[in-house]
Amino acid sequence: MICRQDAGSTLSATRRNFQRGSQWLTSLVLLTAIFLSGCKTPSHLNESGFSRFIGLDDFSSFARSQDEQGDAVLLSPEIASAIDFNQLIVSWNADAPTGTFLTVEARAMEPDHQTKFYTLGRWTPDNAVFPRTSVHGQTDTDGKVATDTLVLNHPAHAIQIRLTLGGTNSSAPSLKFLGLSFCNTRAPKAERPPNHAAWGKLLVTPEISQESYPQQQGWCSPTAVSMVLGYWVDRLHRPELKRDVPEVAAAVYDDDYAGTGNWPFNTAYGGSFPGMRAFVTRFDDLDELEDWVAAGIPVIVSARWNLLQPGRPDTGNGHLVVCIGFIKDGDVVVNDPATNLKTSRIRHIYGRENVRRAWATSNNTVYLIFPVGTDLPMNRYRQW
Repeated sequence: MICRQDAGSTLSATRRNFQRGSQWLTSLVLLTAIFLSGCKTPSHLNESGFSRFIGLDDFSSFARSQDEQGDAVLLSPEIASAIDFNQLIVSWNADAPTGTFLTVEARAMEPDHQTKFYTLGRWTPDNAVFPRTSVHGQTDTDGKVATDTLVLNHPAHAIQIRLTLGGTNSSAPSLKFLGLSFCNTRAPKAERPPNHAAWGKLLVTPEISQESYPQQQGWCSPTAVSMVLGYWVDRLHRPELKRDVPEVAAAVYDDDYAGTGNWPFNTAYGGSFPGMRAFVTRFDDLDELEDWVAAGIPVIVSARWNLLQPGRPDTGNGHLVVCIGFIKDGDVVVNDPATNLKTSRIRHIYGRENVRRAWATSNNTVYLIFPVGTDLPMNRYRQW
């Protein structure tokens, strides 16, 4: 069982001398950035400096131009992160006809200079005309790109995003949403009281094993996406959301990574359906998973397979599972794609501390996939 190598579990040696910024100043800067870049009004800020998320669905503040090939280029204003950060994940949703592509780049604003633009993904819906790929070898004195994650050597306080949209026959994707997940991996994650409203609650979700497909090669992520899309089929009366795992795997495959574990490629697929929203973000603690389960929304969690249950061998790779509920004592109910159906069922119960340790290896990364207009949990910590 091989899924993906998580950037958060392999880059600790590069994280040095990372200092947290002044909280009142970064909060003020965030409000300014939200106003300038079209983000929805926040609820309220908290004191945690580990993670922040900014979601954009209005791109009128982006400067527009064309490159030498005639493709559209959108350049954002500087967007403040509200925390000093050393990791950035960008995810997106787009209406993309066959033969179109989207290139996502980002540069960071550090106290004394700005970095170069790093390529965080070259994405296409069909992978036939243009390769869907991450870009390896992007390493310099400022940092590097670990598949889908910008990892900086020094703290930054803002970013600028550059998007290139193009395709054959003068066609191009239409961008619906852009998600910016900032993380300070040196800051402590807040441990908060549990949300007992989720204890004893179970979200009945399709149970699918990646092991059911002889051709699978680490298909935990597309299997998890297939399960969550399937969860919405009956609730929305949308049978087109029922997608078999091989179809999802083909639609999220990363040519350079040579696998299906690219986080934003998976959420780009989940958010490609009309009326659906999907993005990557990072939580502080299990109480946020409980918030989403209490709201009736399953969450895809990046957590090391061997740490979810003691005694498992270490594969050296990341893993994706679907959090579908909690039992009455607060342990976590999960649909685990890496299940041998001859010996076990897909629904597992994992201890809270085991989940917490396994999840920490990805810096608490999650995929959120839900219909636009859904009543979401209160965004207490600005992480969605």
